Amino acid sequence: METNRDILISGASVAGPALAYWLSRYGFKPTVVERAPALRGGGYAVDFRGKVHLGVLSKMGVLDSIQAQQTRLSSITYVDQDGRPVSRMPAGIFAGDVEILRGDLGRILYDATSDGSEYVFGDSITGISQRPDGVHVTFSRGAPRVFGLVIGADGLHSNVRKLVFGEDGGPVRDLGYYVSIYTVPDSLVQERAGLLHSVPGRTAGVFSAGRQAIAQFYFSSTDAGYDHQDVEQQQKILVDAFTGVGWRVPDLLDAMREAPDFYFDSVSQVYLDRWSSGRVALIGDAACAAGPGGNGTGNAVVAAYVLAGELAATNGDYRTAFDRYERLMRPYIAKGQKQAKGGSQFLAPPTEKRIRQRDRFFRMVGYLPAKGIIRYLSTRTATGIDLPSY
Repeated sequence: METNRDILISGASVAGPALAYWLSRYGFKPTVVERAPALRGGGYAVDFRGKVHLGVLSKMGVLDSIQAQQTRLSSITYVDQDGRPVSRMPAGIFAGDVEILRGDLGRILYDATSDGSEYVFGDSITGISQRPDGVHVTFSRGAPRVFGLVIGADGLHSNVRKLVFGEDGGPVRDLGYYVSIYTVPDSLVQERAGLLHSVPGRTAGVFSAGRQAIAQFYFSSTDAGYDHQDVEQQQKILVDAFTGVGWRVPDLLDAMREAPDFYFDSVSQVYLDRWSSGRVALIGDAACAAGPGGNGTGNAVVAAYVLAGELAATNGDYRTAFDRYERLMRPYIAKGQKQAKGGSQFLAPPTEKRIRQRDRFFRMVGYLPAKGIIRYLSTRTATGIDLPSY
């Protein structure tokens, strides 16, 4: 029986460290390689919803730490260009049961895994060759190494996916929107509050996030034509998209130049026929990005629990483990992807009429007779799986 105890994970955001936690717990030897020179701080808020997400975090022993650093949003309000409330919604629709900045979550997961895992920062995989004795891997900086298995947990633009699976068939499918998120001064929003303003095809917002505030922009575009590595170009695209929009948008854009954590990307999903190829598998956004509202972060943590559990249950028999992991997770992930795709027009409605319809919907949800559906709407896809006990 194959054991494959040495496992390389590409990506130290969420799925990678979560997988490293479980692999180490089961006696494997995980190595996590991350292109960034250090853990990324700040970033956008991510959330966890329902008993499945929270149950896995509790088993990992990190739920209390996450709850202690959550953003604790109490209200989210859509406003007109003069800042007058148009509609309010319960924070749980956006923030789930617990919401935390991605950077804070990354630090918690790193602290929980650093003793049992090797972390290599400031490096990336340049070549992957599968041979009878394992996976031979070359790096941009480090010396070549051999691992039993390689797992790509490196996001929407996964390097591992490109090297092993190729990009034939267009696995990344854009939903027609772009997103930008970055830290701004907390004076731009009240504590524990979130504000959003929409004009056709564009939505800007600012959210309280504990010790800081986060600006958030969505806009529709068929093709923004941007370079993933060119921050200056991305910032220009964002400014051009929101030129002429009122409310607090000019102030939020002015703060962009000083933001230490500027983020810009397409709102996209990933679809692959298989999440594994030989000794290499994908997890999280690299395998099946869902987009906003698709439970991506919570589902990545669940996938890490399942993948590591199946490898442990099969004593490292990767063929059987990868098949079981995919059979269990695919229907669950598909629900989140369908939900995100169906709700994408809520991000930046294309017309004034659609904006008014969205605002009416959220006003309705706030009434007592509709409160019973809030919990259902916010957790229905996140809880749609029965997890094995490994």
